[in-house]
Amino acid sequence: MNKEIISPILLSLRVATVATFFTLIVGVFLSWLFARKKFPGKDVIEALILLPMVLPPSVVGYLLLIFFGKRGPMGIFLENTFGFSVIFTWIACTIGSFVVSLPLMYQNCKSAFTSVDTRYEDAARTLGASGWRIFTKVTVPLAWPGIVSGFILSFARALGEFGATMMIAGNIPGKTQTIPIAIYFAVEIGDTRKANILMGIVLTFGYILIFSLNKWLKTKRMN
Repeated sequence: MNKEIISPILLSLRVATVATFFTLIVGVFLSWLFARKKFPGKDVIEALILLPMVLPPSVVGYLLLIFFGKRGPMGIFLENTFGFSVIFTWIACTIGSFVVSLPLMYQNCKSAFTSVDTRYEDAARTLGASGWRIFTKVTVPLAWPGIVSGFILSFARALGEFGATMMIAGNIPGKTQTIPIAIYFAVEIGDTRKANILMGIVLTFGYILIFSLNKWLKTKRMN
């Protein structure tokens, strides 16, 4: 395979890996917080977390462009503080992938934490276990299948992100051109060979991820 095919693959894997890493941390924390705590404005904040799931990706990308653009609040802060702009960089691709994949992680993890019987946590608490120890030794292991499901689905979603990434990062070969963007522009110029190869890779990888997840969950249920 030539560089025009390898470059989008490597960039997509890089973006998806970094985005999913942060999605895992933020998603697990937020889902545990919303599953276990009550506080003012909870429903409002939760709706904002899930909003990217129902908005068109292009709208999400446009909102990110406004926020991180040269005239946006975060864009101005980054430019004045660090002399740096994330627009049209691989970091912008990562931000777009993170935002659209977070709802998947959040939903899966929250369902997993909600299904955990709090009596196990209460029992550990009466035995003197700290909150962090209860979370890592009791709550997370019991919610593990849901966390893994959210992680894999979020990774697959980040890998296939197109609309938001296109808006905030554009199409710069070797810099911001991920697999979905490369496929789109390959079709635009009539390069069906490149589009077919990349499509086959994405389909195969996505199928392997979902198939492996289903097999693993089936094994966990049987055990």
